[in-house]
Amino acid sequence: MPVRSDRPPVPQATPTTERPPAAGRADDRAAPRRASKVDGLRLTYGFDDISLAPGTDTVEPSEVDLSVDFCGLPLAIPVLASAMDAVVDVRSAAELARLGGLAVLNLEGLQTRYDDPDALLQRVSSVPDAEVQELLAAAYAEPVREELVARRMEELRSAGAPLVVAATPGASRRWGPFCAEHGADAFLVQSQVSSARHLASGYDPLELAEFTRLMGIPVAVGNTTSYEAAYQLMAQGVAAVFVGVGPGAACTTRDVLGIGVPQVTAIADVAAARDAFFDVTGRYVSVVADGGMRRGGELAKAVAAGADLLMLGSPLARASEAPGRGTNWGMAAPSPTLPRGTRIRVGTAGTMERILFGPASVTDGSQNLMGALRQSMAALGARDLRAMQLVEMVHAPSVASEGKSWQRGP
Repeated sequence: MPVRSDRPPVPQATPTTERPPAAGRADDRAAPRRASKVDGLRLTYGFDDISLAPGTDTVEPSEVDLSVDFCGLPLAIPVLASAMDAVVDVRSAAELARLGGLAVLNLEGLQTRYDDPDALLQRVSSVPDAEVQELLAAAYAEPVREELVARRMEELRSAGAPLVVAATPGASRRWGPFCAEHGADAFLVQSQVSSARHLASGYDPLELAEFTRLMGIPVAVGNTTSYEAAYQLMAQGVAAVFVGVGPGAACTTRDVLGIGVPQVTAIADVAAARDAFFDVTGRYVSVVADGGMRRGGELAKAVAAGADLLMLGSPLARASEAPGRGTNWGMAAPSPTLPRGTRIRVGTAGTMERILFGPASVTDGSQNLMGALRQSMAALGARDLRAMQLVEMVHAPSVASEGKSWQRGP
């Protein structure tokens, strides 16, 4: 039974889509539309997003020149070995030098903390995944020893390898002059993200322009991903800029910190800064693609995007000469508070010579990397690396899968 009310019925409002303006605010209809951060996001490209388009010319592969200069050091191939403990020691550096490339020794790695790190390297490569982080943190807690830095440099010299060493900005102030006095050929200031302007209130950051001026040997710097940052770094007097934030197989920076730019776009942007800087100053600064490359096609795409040299980590960690014994780990993995790398098992694919020059025993492009680069350049009509930087790139995310259903299986 309905409940009776003595109150008069409430008049019903006529439906309308208009809302009255809020007190003290402009009518919604007059509110200007502001672009949000996701409006017009820049499209960026990784190696799987692009392909290289053949042109009008081809070149005999045997006539392709892979030689390049790094910090005044002539190299037969554009390959640098990453400054990682699973990749570079005296033995692997000597072998890469014999093959025409160059290895970078990390001054804050195990080689400069322990007289003989072999037993420790064996443990790192063999312990279960659940134990490796604690082991790495403890291993890298040992201090870097000056006598070991000097000893490793002398061992590299005796082995005929170029003396190129790397340290973080904080350690570079100490080790830079020391290594220059002990005959280093070049010095790499390397960090997760490098900039010409590091803001800090608790300490004095490394002044890169002053550092490069006082060192007396070529100084390289990395890593970066943008045109503006790269141009500013070049203006500090460096001889080379390394490109890549988080693309490496053993790096977790992109997951942990949410930062990074796909490598093709990053390389192309930094290469554009290099060319603009050369136009203004007449000084050519090398661009080094650092990380994210495993197969020959990716090396070719990196050069086409503008790289002068290619820094390889995990591909060379697979060499029988590598100290990692079939594993690799990021150099930020040992952080006791915020690891930004992990140990990965890459296996041993053969000698360094097989990985770089073949003959390949697999069909996935991970062996005979220089042969693949040479063949790619020949097919694109590029006689040398500078010519390869001029070939056409196309956006082709389907190129790797097009017509390949039989390779993927039923």
